[in-house]
Amino acid sequence: MSEGPEPVRSLWREPEHAPEEIVWPALQFRDVFKIYRSGPVETVALRGLDLRVEQKELVAVLCPSGCGKSTMLALAAALDQPSAGEVRAGDESLTRMDEPDLARYRAHDVALVFQSDNLWAGLSARENVALGLRLAGHENPGDAAQDSLAAFGLGARAAQRAGALSGGEQQRVAIAGAAAREAALVLADEPTGELDASNEQLVLRALHRLREQLGSSVVIVTHSERVAETADRVIEMRDGTVVG
Repeated sequence: MSEGPEPVRSLWREPEHAPEEIVWPALQFRDVFKIYRSGPVETVALRGLDLRVEQKELVAVLCPSGCGKSTMLALAAALDQPSAGEVRAGDESLTRMDEPDLARYRAHDVALVFQSDNLWAGLSARENVALGLRLAGHENPGDAAQDSLAAFGLGARAAQRAGALSGGEQQRVAIAGAAAREAALVLADEPTGELDASNEQLVLRALHRLREQLGSSVVIVTHSERVAETADRVIEMRDGTVVG
């Protein structure tokens, strides 16, 4: 007696291992040049810069004056475009984005912490943080600003005018602002350059917290080997490119 036709065998088989998800670097420079021109004079700020920062990595870029660090940070923050090469943030090319997407990136995805003058001196700490949140379209900027300041030990100073805060407190307010926006990439330009040793440690701990608790990738540009030693990895720049 016939038992019927054999079942049709599928030619497709479940893969033994699912393909790994691509993990893009948080920031990548690919053979980047930046040339400034003033009449017949050309100044080469970046010379074929190749630089890669991984997701959730805290990298120190050890860099003397004139190494091209300001240009590098401006390109990473999408405040300028390279003369040649490509700058990428995650899976997106900043070099190929149109202006609306670049504006979104600046408002949501990247935060800059400078050596000083990060805040509006006449506004309170809370108002400074809330301003960045408001520009990013946050629904409750005031409450979120207060919560972020409290998380960085500045809740009691939230109503204080920024100009009356100490240098270390001002830097921590700027970092709290990056945290409130949940910036995926934080770029810190000599963030401890004007601070004493005690405040330097507070600011560095705050930057490490961005990486450890919020998952941000952090780039600290510094000339201080002491600061650089606290990073996951140190990159040295000279004359517009990475050395070593």
